[in-house]
Amino acid sequence: MKTTLKKRISLFGLATMVLLASCSKNDPASSTDPYGNPPVVNPPAGNSSLQLGSNTKFGNILTDGNGKTLYFFAIDANGSSGCTGGCELAWPVYYAGNETAPAGLVASDIATITRADGKKQTTYKGWPLYYYSGDSNKADVNGDGSGGTWFVAKPDYSVMLANNQLVGKDTKNYLANSQEGTGITQYLTDAAGRTLYAYAPDTFNLNTFTKADLSNNPIWPIYESDVLNVPSVLKKEMMFQITSAGKKQLTYKGHPLYYYSSDVKRGDTKGVSVPTPGVWPVLTLTTAALTQ
Repeated sequence: MKTTLKKRISLFGLATMVLLASCSKNDPASSTDPYGNPPVVNPPAGNSSLQLGSNTKFGNILTDGNGKTLYFFAIDANGSSGCTGGCELAWPVYYAGNETAPAGLVASDIATITRADGKKQTTYKGWPLYYYSGDSNKADVNGDGSGGTWFVAKPDYSVMLANNQLVGKDTKNYLANSQEGTGITQYLTDAAGRTLYAYAPDTFNLNTFTKADLSNNPIWPIYESDVLNVPSVLKKEMMFQITSAGKKQLTYKGHPLYYYSSDVKRGDTKGVSVPTPGVWPVLTLTTAALTQ
């Protein structure tokens, strides 16, 4: 009788241990760190690196290996992801898992960043890439233009748009009207997110700054670009190519476009305060066109 009771207790204890071990293995909470934080869960890697797809509306676009459309976010001009938390429900992160470039894309334009939340995300020309939850089919481009800040990812933009606080070389905050102030401005950048400027004294499609010998070009370099494509909130007809000091220069609404040499990283807008605010303004959707 005692022996039988001992066997029952022993078997019960063994079953309990097995059950506890099973719960520990399958309970999601068991995989948290010592502080109770959930594990970093990266989205599944795509079945290949980026693909260069073709869309009837946008022409060449970037897709995942299954042909699903990918997007740029204007807030990400500095190269880091500004879409976190609830934003990711609508705009899931895209992570390729490798950087093998297909025909038509340059491998050095494709990279991976580690976000602040620990997830990895694939970038193209420094722009983090996303899906749009409203795209059900691989041909869908329903996310383009959303909020005026989400655009189909294309390899051939002449210009892109950034949404950020303007900060001058003097470290002061500025608004689009060149006045001091705090607020987000949407402005033109090149395809890789580097800020573009106008020179206030310029006239319609005429560069009045760059010297014929290009001696001042290293300070405010001419933006050399062909007229390719623009984000959908702009019109391609707003862009024109002129010749300045022997270089091809892109203009926007008649304004010749320049870089500022002291903008050493993506997202810098130091030129807005040099030499005084208003001399080298950024360009926006509402920038007044120069006339002939």
